[in-house]
Amino acid sequence: MEPYELTATAASKLIAEKKLSCEELARSTLARIEEREPVVKAWSYVDRDMVIRKARDLDKTPPKTPLHGLTFGVKDVIETVDMPTQQNSPLYAGHQSGQDAACVAVVRHGGALIVGKTDTVEFASGGRMAATHNPHNGAHTPGGSSSGSGAAVGDLQVQLAFGTQTGGSHIRPAAFNGIYGIKPTHGAVSREGAKNYSHTLDTIGWYGRSVDDLELVAREFRLFGIDAPETVALKGLRVGLCRTPYWDKADGYAKAALLEAGRRLEKAGAIVVEFDLPASFAGLDDAQHAVIYGEGRGAFLPVYLGPQRHLLAQHFVDIVENTKNDPQITPKMLVDAYDLAARCRMEFDAMIPGTVDVVMAPASPGEPPEGLSSSGNPVFNAMWTLLHVPCLAIPVGKSPRNLPLGIQLVGPRFADARLIHIAHACAPAIHENNALGVIQA
Repeated sequence: MEPYELTATAASKLIAEKKLSCEELARSTLARIEEREPVVKAWSYVDRDMVIRKARDLDKTPPKTPLHGLTFGVKDVIETVDMPTQQNSPLYAGHQSGQDAACVAVVRHGGALIVGKTDTVEFASGGRMAATHNPHNGAHTPGGSSSGSGAAVGDLQVQLAFGTQTGGSHIRPAAFNGIYGIKPTHGAVSREGAKNYSHTLDTIGWYGRSVDDLELVAREFRLFGIDAPETVALKGLRVGLCRTPYWDKADGYAKAALLEAGRRLEKAGAIVVEFDLPASFAGLDDAQHAVIYGEGRGAFLPVYLGPQRHLLAQHFVDIVENTKNDPQITPKMLVDAYDLAARCRMEFDAMIPGTVDVVMAPASPGEPPEGLSSSGNPVFNAMWTLLHVPCLAIPVGKSPRNLPLGIQLVGPRFADARLIHIAHACAPAIHENNALGVIQA
């Protein structure tokens, strides 16, 4: 096994035992990137010499945390002190802020090796699509807007990577690339230094190759309860199989993946029950649209008014001019959306653990779309993003076209640690023992 093939957890152990150097891992990672970048195109910026130099510096100091020397990609809407943050926009070509975003600073303080910036849909919103291809089937999208981050981890180019989610931009690419990802509770991780789109929705998450990898990073962010020891038994665990109000938007593969995950959990001893959301939750997708475009008006107004407006994609002009949504956003629509979200948040939190221990839902509408003109429909993510709840993506298998399929586990707000512990119990049944399984629609 080459060093780049190691999970973050496995590499961390070897580095701590001095059986693997940070430079060895860095060089192996860079070789993998150089081999695969012409095909996958996951990166907007990598400085090979800087990566090796920083890896050597890390080898001179003892590890402070388990992240020491681990390879990390950063979505190119998140600032880095030593690399440009270009946001896939001609407005920011070569732009360098000279500071790390809060999330980057946290993992860098822990010794993580920032390898480079991963490609993104413009401003993590719309306009220019990422150039990234799905590493499992290059004719299809890796999802977005965290396109490069999802593909880089899915193609074993880095062990960990940051993504962001305002609608479905983090969890959906996890499913499309066959990897693990966590979108924490809204506000649990500081968004300072990341492009603002919607202050109500924007959330920073991360990708890994296992639940253990996700937990390594969660510990560095001091998520509530993450250090409290807890072992969740799969036998008797109550899992709510939630088709959501948007089940008709799922293709045959998404439906089959969710039901197959439920069967695997039942076979392993879990209690899987139908989990139906109240009728009011059917309005959450429309409410999320109102919030994202209503708040997006202010986020993109400065560049709209600036001298380089001609470089702004029509997508953002439409948001600012309030013509993106049909019907147009009104103050009443925004108030109603905020109020619906507030009521549903309290209602959802109250349903867990009263009825189930965790909710399991589709992570995407199914197979990644063909081509790069669409990063996929966020309908199975936007609702949860507006609810501010933590979501954790787990792979299930692949379609006959070698396209990954996944599900997501969902818990109540600020139960991120509990969700990770539950994922530890569920993942071996859902994915790890069935890694080569083909899902038939």
